[in-house]
Amino acid sequence: MKKIHIIIALFCLCGLSVLTNSCQKKNADLRLVAGTLDEALPADSAPQHVQDAIVKAVKVHPFEIMNDEANSISVSGLGEAEATSTEGYGIMITKGAISTTFPNIRNVRQPVARYDSATGNLWLTSSAMEGSGVRVEWLYQIRFGDNDLAYVAAVLNPFDVQQALCQRLGFNINGQNITFFDGNRQLGTATNTMTDMGGFDEEQPLWIGEQLFYDLSGDNVLLQVVPGVKFTTGLVLTYDDMPTLSLPVAIASDGTPTFGEIASF
Repeated sequence: MKKIHIIIALFCLCGLSVLTNSCQKKNADLRLVAGTLDEALPADSAPQHVQDAIVKAVKVHPFEIMNDEANSISVSGLGEAEATSTEGYGIMITKGAISTTFPNIRNVRQPVARYDSATGNLWLTSSAMEGSGVRVEWLYQIRFGDNDLAYVAAVLNPFDVQQALCQRLGFNINGQNITFFDGNRQLGTATNTMTDMGGFDEEQPLWIGEQLFYDLSGDNVLLQVVPGVKFTTGLVLTYDDMPTLSLPVAIASDGTPTFGEIASF
């Protein structure tokens, strides 16, 4: 009987060893994406003559970004301060009869705003970087004081967002199929159709950082991330066959962001 117990124990240990090795191999097959942003982006700042013009202007020429009539809150971009072009800078937020101007927030590339009456948060997106294949946004959390003046409670730097995702967005490649993972949770598989780029870069084929933006259309703020593929030929990342990954974002009262699970696709 003692020999039988020993045999069973050895069988269990061998089985456990096989499972452990299998898990380790699966984890070893996963690689993490890399980030294109090397450091935190500096805060946007309008040219001094634009700041002076906005501060001194008796009349500005705004264009509407958001108008929440139910809560008497509106958000506008500034096109001109008197006769001076704002050069793509300047946001004005109005609550009731009180307006607050933020001369250093950019208003180009169609910023979006949404007020959450349940939390008192006004969410605002602003372009941080733009160009061919590049769409990177700031996320501002704006609140109102007792005097209805608006203030920036928190702002998410794209670099910090990138770094948080680089620690959890993984992938493996099988032929032309790229399977994405949030940690060890499989999200979905994308198939590369590019046949004239020399194949995937062996050292680091997947990157994020050039396309980080936000969707404010629903009840939750959603971060949208599109990974880029690096091939052995070509100097830029390619996005043609890549999915748009989406995950909820929240900011605590101390300004600390939290990122929810990435949605499967």
